[in-house]
This record gives sequence, C-alpha cells and structure tokens, in this order.
Amino acid sequence: MAVRVEDLRTIPLFAELQPDALEQLAEAATEVDAPAGRPMTQPGATGSGMFFVVEGTVEVEARETWRELGPGEFFGELALLTEDGTRTARVRAKTDVRCIAFDRSGFENLVRVHPEIAATLLETALTRLE
Repeated sequence: MAVRVEDLRTIPLFAELQPDALEQLAEAATEVDAPAGRPMTQPGATGSGMFFVVEGTVEVEARETWRELGPGEFFGELALLTEDGTRTARVRAKTDVRCIAFDRSGFENLVRVHPEIAATLLETALTRLE
C-alpha cells in the first residue's frame, strides 16, 4: 500500500518538511502492518530498515529494559546507522500497528536531502545506547 503524505505529516520528525519533500519521502517509504503479538525485529538479526509508528503501540526490549513506542515514534535506526546493520533490540507489536518503513537506500536518501533529520536520529540513537 502506498504511503500517504498525511501519515508522514503526523510524525514530528517530518512535520516541518515542505510538501514536495513529503512527497519524495512517501515515494521512498513502504507501509508495514503487523497484528498484535507479531515480532518486528530481533537482536542480532540483520536490519534492513527503520520504522515510524503511525498507529498502535510496539514494545521494545533492549539491554534488559522495556519501553513502549507509539504514534510518531520510531525504531530500527541503529541498524541503519551502523555499518554491519545488526539489530540491537527485540520489538513486538503490542497492539495492531501500522508503520512507515524506510529501507537502507531510502534512509540514506532521506538523511542526504534532510541532514537535520539525520542529526535528530543520531541524537535519539545515542540516547538509546546509553
């Protein structure tokens, strides 16, 4: 299913982007739906993309801590920021979820065109590593 610009606009990281930039992002993204209980990432697996939650809630287990992420939040960025792309967290859909996903090339294009987004993603990734 095609990603809608309206969905991208609900994500704080993208909210300030111009309409043409949102259109480009929508073309580079895919929509991923997962029913409650479905695993979405596993530690040690090769990560090929990152996810932005549009609807629903996911549970993230990383370094023996749990947290929940909901609409507007993201996960999977660490696998795209490291050379080997290894996942560091277990993520499971707590409720039915709808996400917007970017693969590695889509992510690289995103941060090349919008370096301010890269800075925010790096800041979040570093916080999560602490």
